[in-house]
Amino acid sequence: MVSFKGGENMCSEAKSASGGKICITSQGDTLDSQVDPRFGRCPYFIIVDTDTLKFEAIQNPSIDAMGGAGIQSGQFVSTQKVKAVLTGNVGPNAFQTLKAAGVDIYTGISGSIKEAVEKYKKGGLKPTGGPSVGSKFGMPGKGSE
Repeated sequence: MVSFKGGENMCSEAKSASGGKICITSQGDTLDSQVDPRFGRCPYFIIVDTDTLKFEAIQNPSIDAMGGAGIQSGQFVSTQKVKAVLTGNVGPNAFQTLKAAGVDIYTGISGSIKEAVEKYKKGGLKPTGGPSVGSKFGMPGKGSE
């Protein structure tokens, strides 16, 4: 696993409810990267402290999984102690895994990582009530880009 840090090292403890860490699915490893429309098979997870904008870009360890990428990615993200995930889409297995871990999920997100964080901070996003796509969405030949 390759990990990139932005700014100083991030604290591994969860932050207070007024700020905190969120995860955004990303096509690249910077805040200027574009949000990836897939959760389970996105290239990177960007973990951002919404108070300081310090971030960590983590390569998705499940990107090449034969199956179960959504569940594996959901379990991985929940270990990062984030309070929310911002992504383009989330399937039923990842949705259930994240909700069971107490993580809020926001779908329909696009643009840059930085733009997504700003929308989140301003309260301009609403959590999704269920999966936005069916299972296997991110698999090659199954609706992925």
